[in-house]
Amino acid sequence: MARTEGDSWDINESVGATALGVAAGRAAETNSENPLIRDPYAQMFLEAAGDGLWNMYLRSEELPAELAELDPHFKERMQAMMGYTASRTLFFDEFFTDAAAGGIRQSVILAAGLDARAWRLDWPAGSVVYEIDQPKVLDFKFATLEARGVSPLATYVGVPIDLRNDWPAALRAAGFDPTAPTAWSAEGLLPYLTAEAQDVLFERITELSAPGSRVAVEAFSNEFFSAESFARREEQMQRYREAAAKLGREDVAASGNLLYEEERTEVVDWLEAHGWQATGVSAVDLLARNGRSMPEGLDDGIPESVFVDGRLS
Repeated sequence: MARTEGDSWDINESVGATALGVAAGRAAETNSENPLIRDPYAQMFLEAAGDGLWNMYLRSEELPAELAELDPHFKERMQAMMGYTASRTLFFDEFFTDAAAGGIRQSVILAAGLDARAWRLDWPAGSVVYEIDQPKVLDFKFATLEARGVSPLATYVGVPIDLRNDWPAALRAAGFDPTAPTAWSAEGLLPYLTAEAQDVLFERITELSAPGSRVAVEAFSNEFFSAESFARREEQMQRYREAAAKLGREDVAASGNLLYEEERTEVVDWLEAHGWQATGVSAVDLLARNGRSMPEGLDDGIPESVFVDGRLS
């Protein structure tokens, strides 16, 4: 399912299926010998969603021969992405924990996907966590956890709306207080927005942010959005489509590009131009900080991304 204007998705299709892939990475990391993060709920989502290619991380020891034939480095790519997913998750976990320790009691998770931070982080009393995502995605998440008797550790408020629509109005209607400092996160989101929509997103965040607010962003360099980088990813994806076709997975074989390959303003530059103090750490440096590294000779194993922490005085 390629992207179209105004498109929507269920949890097992289009952008929704990418959330299951990330959940599989968190589940695999949680089950590993020395995990960076612990997400006991990721496995629950995978079980509820049923079988799919998103479970590949959990079967890394028994990968189909077709994948190895088309990409001899497929297993190394999976290991690199698992390290990336774990480091990314830890970055945002620590962001929210630090913001809460600094007195912020209102958090907004944009494009929340299937990371159940409202259920798994140690939130101080009085904390409220708003999650914004497609209605079907939030319904799936909440229903899965509720059916298994799992309760959130903060006051949880789901805001089911597409981020391309008037989500600030929906957020306010759900009880959000724009006069209180807020911790915002944008994780695994920006490449699924157009360059214009990305600017609008940060404009809205800024308009809703009181002094003392913070924002954490998984940003992407313009190298990631370059024609060369796009061509490299598309060539790799085409190989995986061929493998999926051999495995009888026509849903993957017929899938299109889900990203908007447009150059855009660097997030640190945008934030600093709009009153935020922002710093960034590259994905390579973030992995190294966590004792993870790229396999030798695999220069394109993780995205060209930057993890940004911004503060509004």
